[in-house]
Amino acid sequence: MSTSKTKKAKTVAKSGRGRPRDPETREKILKAAYEILNEVGFMDLTIEGVAARSGVGKPTIYRRWKTKAALAMDAFLEAVNPELAFPDTGKAKEDFREQMQNIVRLMNSPRGEVLASVIGCGQADEELIAAFRENWLIPRREAAKEIFQRGVERGELKADVDPEIAIDALYSPLFYRLLLKHQPLTNKFVNELVDVVMNGFAKS
Repeated sequence: MSTSKTKKAKTVAKSGRGRPRDPETREKILKAAYEILNEVGFMDLTIEGVAARSGVGKPTIYRRWKTKAALAMDAFLEAVNPELAFPDTGKAKEDFREQMQNIVRLMNSPRGEVLASVIGCGQADEELIAAFRENWLIPRREAAKEIFQRGVERGELKADVDPEIAIDALYSPLFYRLLLKHQPLTNKFVNELVDVVMNGFAKS
């Protein structure tokens, strides 16, 4: 190996560039961020606070997440994603019923207040609401569209179902009740909502 290549290799090794990131460090950061989100909400979440609680330096956090909004969304999704995957029961209507009941369970837990805080604060924070749309909303809408497509292919649903309208009809009432709290979020409400919406799209 030439002298120049040797020096370059030593420089890379010294700086750590190219090394895989430590998953334990990421876990510590996300755990600390999620705990603080639960305690004080998004507005009072700070990178300084996350660094202090996780024991990880601010530069390390900023290398992974460029903004507080990106960190907050990753922390929230890390905690809730395993619970919100769509099942495949063999019937589109029951897939939505089960998944929506899981969302209601989450909304009725302390994490529901975190979700409401993220949505509320996002009205005045473009980065936060963009992160919410990109990491929460869009992936779930895409997954929901696949459920509708399976229902059409199995002959359960009308072929001309507009999934965008159907998804809004199913999920908007959940967020309406989460944010305005004018009525409780219950499984009974989910069951009635799924029946009304999905029966309207059922193939005769």
